[in-house]
Amino acid sequence: MGGTMMADLIERQLPFAAPGRFWRGNLHMHSTRSDGDHPVAEACAAYAREGYDFVAMTDHFLPDYGHPVTDTRACRTPNFVTLAGAELHQGRLSNGEIWHIVAVGLPWDFGPPSDGETAEAICARAVAAGAFLAFAHPGWFALKPEDVRSLPMVHAVEVYNHGTEIGQMRGDGWYLADMALNEGRRLTAIATDDMHRLGAGFAGGWTMVKADDVTVEAILAALHAGKFYASQGPMIHDICVEGEALVIDCSPVVTAALVGSRARRANARITEISSRVTLPLPQMQGGYFRVILRDRHGRHAWTNPVWLD
Repeated sequence: MGGTMMADLIERQLPFAAPGRFWRGNLHMHSTRSDGDHPVAEACAAYAREGYDFVAMTDHFLPDYGHPVTDTRACRTPNFVTLAGAELHQGRLSNGEIWHIVAVGLPWDFGPPSDGETAEAICARAVAAGAFLAFAHPGWFALKPEDVRSLPMVHAVEVYNHGTEIGQMRGDGWYLADMALNEGRRLTAIATDDMHRLGAGFAGGWTMVKADDVTVEAILAALHAGKFYASQGPMIHDICVEGEALVIDCSPVVTAALVGSRARRANARITEISSRVTLPLPQMQGGYFRVILRDRHGRHAWTNPVWLD
């Protein structure tokens, strides 16, 4: 695939050429409205002090907690936005575990599940209401490809969940995302804290969203459009094509890689600290590739997939 065509695909699918700027957000967290340790105002204020631009409170949508869509509107400021959300739990995975689906952008009056409402039905209802959905902590609950296939309306995979990495050392979700991507499922990738208590499980994974403004409407539109990347630390400023190379401008990293559906032919690395990385364009027809960066502390950043067809 030539450089001009690749440049067009990257510009259309990744966020870097989109208008606006990047906003840092956490899309998965809990308060005392469900099983979190901190009241709503305290939890939101901690993220605002940390320099986040937006959060979504996603308390567990369970009868024990009164099926909350936790109201965070009092926590908003001109520079800090809160989105309505919940973690949905109808139905069970193929291994018998209960479903955990992060839903961001729900209406504040999103109703409790009806009797017998399935996972597919409640997710479809959430999407119809405008929500952005992600498979939560797949590594912890050992989701399988058949689980992903059963919910075709879900938009993203939580490819890094900091809380389950700290608590269970099973925070990675790329194993599931890549299996689904290789089947042709066009999922995007988010990183989150899944924060229940401040401390080690706080501010370890986030999603950088490109939008004109930090408003509920702009952030949700960018999520639905895939205009974001996921990170544990590295910042990606730009990715573009120059000649036959992919050029990445970023915070200092020690490793960069192109991986995807044909990883052996679409992979390159560096070994010295650099803020500008040049990788050969992937020589592949069809499928997808994605970019991974790693800094000297072992923290990663990941782009969404770029589809080549």
